[in-house]
Amino acid sequence: MDWSRWFRHTLATRSAVHRAFPPEALGRIEAAVDASEQLHSGEIRVAIEAGLEPGEVASGKSPRQRALEVFAALGVCDTEANNGVLVYVLLADRDVEIVADRGFNGRVTAAEWATVCEDMQREFRAGRYAEGVIAGVEDVGRIIGAHYPQRPGQRDEDELPNRPALL
Repeated sequence: MDWSRWFRHTLATRSAVHRAFPPEALGRIEAAVDASEQLHSGEIRVAIEAGLEPGEVASGKSPRQRALEVFAALGVCDTEANNGVLVYVLLADRDVEIVADRGFNGRVTAAEWATVCEDMQREFRAGRYAEGVIAGVEDVGRIIGAHYPQRPGQRDEDELPNRPALL
């Protein structure tokens, strides 16, 4: 077991999330999701988690495994057009995972999603958490828009909350 990771997760608290993402920052992220969704017919959901439970870390649960659980738990997989995208942030690992619904299979490569994650993580390393998430939302929105553009004169129904989920 990676003891340094275990300690990072054990010491990660909700207050760490609130320090990195104060209410003003959450409002800016929500506004970025809303603005992005006006340009395409997909759904973006942001989830931010301080750390995993000690037992999950001890058993080797990866950020990707947790992101897949959150994807299902938040209903991102339940959008009508199967075009939901989860942007999952695990602060203790400074990790970002993007999970896209099956509507993106064969349309978007893993490398495209990975580039968005890497750009966000670079902002996180500089301590710019909100800016990193906002940039990630904008990048994800451009990718969604290329495959699911907004229908002219219409606004797609908002199927998922735009406010980031704090786990």
